[in-house]
Amino acid sequence: MDSLMVATLPPFLAYCLVQGITPGPANLCSLSATMRQGTAAALRQWAGLLIGFIIVALASVGIVWGAQEWFARVLPALSILGALYVSWLAWKTIRPDHDGDGGTERKPTVLSGIFIQLTNVKIVLMCLTALIAYVVPHTREVGTLLLFGLLMPLTGLSCNMAWIMAGSRLRAWYERHRRGADAVLATMLLASALGMVAPLFQR
Repeated sequence: MDSLMVATLPPFLAYCLVQGITPGPANLCSLSATMRQGTAAALRQWAGLLIGFIIVALASVGIVWGAQEWFARVLPALSILGALYVSWLAWKTIRPDHDGDGGTERKPTVLSGIFIQLTNVKIVLMCLTALIAYVVPHTREVGTLLLFGLLMPLTGLSCNMAWIMAGSRLRAWYERHRRGADAVLATMLLASALGMVAPLFQR
């Protein structure tokens, strides 16, 4: 176990950190929530992102341990569902009622954070790839898979917190450039949605 940790843990964590810091639905939603409604609102959603990430990580352990064929069958449906949800988030971002302070904008919640992660194909594939590439070649022992599986939410959500802090710094700028910032956020979310379904058309 000690030799496995020494050989596998550094590259495993490096992979998770690189994947976790890049733009994706969860990071973009956290950035948007912080700029639009403040850090407290984003942290509520972050709690849901954490819960959702843990669920995805544990499910990935189960898939790697014994359900890879089943997952291959449901992945296309999950990709489409995730892309539709992220596209809806992009639409919500540029809706006209976001321009004013009429109170019509829905607050980020723990449940919205959970749903973002459960439909976040980027996170699902990150978890599976990390386990298959860095852990499975050495062991399929369920305790070790669980240990590495639970490390992934810690690294991913630490990266997500960096996006929340960035949004906090950019909030004053966002208030001055709301329309342009919303358009950029919506475009980035749509790009994430397209990235989810693009592999389906390459088969």
